[in-house]
Amino acid sequence: MSFKSTFLRQEDPAVYQDKDSHLARVLGVKDILALGVGTIVSTSIFTLPGVVAAQHAGPAVALSFLAAAIVAGLVAFAYAEMAAAMPFAGSAYSWINVVFGEGFGWIAGWALLAEYFIAVAFVGSGLSANFRGLIEPLGITFPKALANPFGTDGGVIDITSVVVILMVAFLLSRGASTAARVQNILVVLKVLAVLLFIVVGATALHMQNYVPFIPAHKVVNGNQFGGWQGIYAGVSMIFLSYIGFDSVAANSAEAKDPQKTMPRGIMGSLVIAVVLFVAVALVLVGMFHYSDYANNAEPVGWALRQSGHTIVATVVQSIAVVGMFTALIGMMLAGSRLVYSFGRDGLLPKWLGVLNDKQLPNHALLTITVVGVVIGSLFPFAFLSQLISAGTLIAFMFVSLGIYKLRPREGKDIPDPSFKMPFYPVLPFIAFLGALGVFWGLDKDAKIYALIWFIFGLLVYLFYGAKHSSLNTNKQK
Repeated sequence: MSFKSTFLRQEDPAVYQDKDSHLARVLGVKDILALGVGTIVSTSIFTLPGVVAAQHAGPAVALSFLAAAIVAGLVAFAYAEMAAAMPFAGSAYSWINVVFGEGFGWIAGWALLAEYFIAVAFVGSGLSANFRGLIEPLGITFPKALANPFGTDGGVIDITSVVVILMVAFLLSRGASTAARVQNILVVLKVLAVLLFIVVGATALHMQNYVPFIPAHKVVNGNQFGGWQGIYAGVSMIFLSYIGFDSVAANSAEAKDPQKTMPRGIMGSLVIAVVLFVAVALVLVGMFHYSDYANNAEPVGWALRQSGHTIVATVVQSIAVVGMFTALIGMMLAGSRLVYSFGRDGLLPKWLGVLNDKQLPNHALLTITVVGVVIGSLFPFAFLSQLISAGTLIAFMFVSLGIYKLRPREGKDIPDPSFKMPFYPVLPFIAFLGALGVFWGLDKDAKIYALIWFIFGLLVYLFYGAKHSSLNTNKQK
């Protein structure tokens, strides 16, 4: 078989339906909503509005969030139709494997794998930093060797990051329904903390801080600031906030009545997140001049303290730390299902696709846990963080274009879903262009790291995946 035919061979959707039927369908709409909101409304809502306002957009940071949300929303329509029609583990990887072929599916899945590996480490380390910041006023400090990643400021291992990742892994090893119950409680707490900030912060607004709403354009230290250029630069930086709905789709094989559950969960979680992000951004830049948030790692807590709301600041930050567990749960749950899908299909060792006696993919969970611990606790990951956005945007582009291949097969070898992307065939292409535009706005380093990651991924596929794929066996039968 030639490389081209190997790369383009498509998986039979009935095979995925059969393979994933062993996963228990235990997640309802409220569970999917909690997973989505918990993953999207994570560390970034307490940090990015201030950072982007100071670096790029000024008070117009709310417009950056809205523009990013519009692009994410367009792609979410495509995700909702795909998840309803093909409720398989692995989300974009499995869908693209069915509609475009194994090679393209591998590229999309490999892109998402970068997101999940790095995101687990990113959130674990972010939770660690915020937790240490909270206990420091109590006189409790960790030695540098146990507080920082290897080679960073005298660090050997970030022990807090290790512990929280292991805690979440233990929770997920008990099953998705157990994790969902914990997730639901933590998400409610986190949303209440965000609402508390919005209500209290709204009492300390100064209208002059909104003028001019869109500052004049200029270049500051190499960064685009003000004008539409600054808003656009902010969109690419902010888009990281909205990628969590992919983690919702990755769990569609464990959703009850996925035809209804998945579209409601994906679209609903995005709508809730957009409202919260825009509200936080508007309140934050109204409390203090946007320039005050330059190089401020905790703008929400800082703004509350400077306004005389010290107790509220402590409450919000405490809940924010606890709430970061929700993002970790969502990322590790989705990442383990993606790794399971690779093992299920033989593109990575089949051991990863084995379910235990409780029908849980705990081998895959162990893998993403170990990788997350290594990256998050031993290596400085700042230079890799934009890979999260880069990898996910590539998957988003594939899914948007995939609607054109999916629609003709609906009602034939793929079930006709109850939810369909509106304004077909125009909207899928607009969603693709939106994702491409945001990707183009990422900095040069992010694109270079993405290219290196994809070259490595293609080598893995060429020398392992293509030879061990379950499609080889299927074709021989």
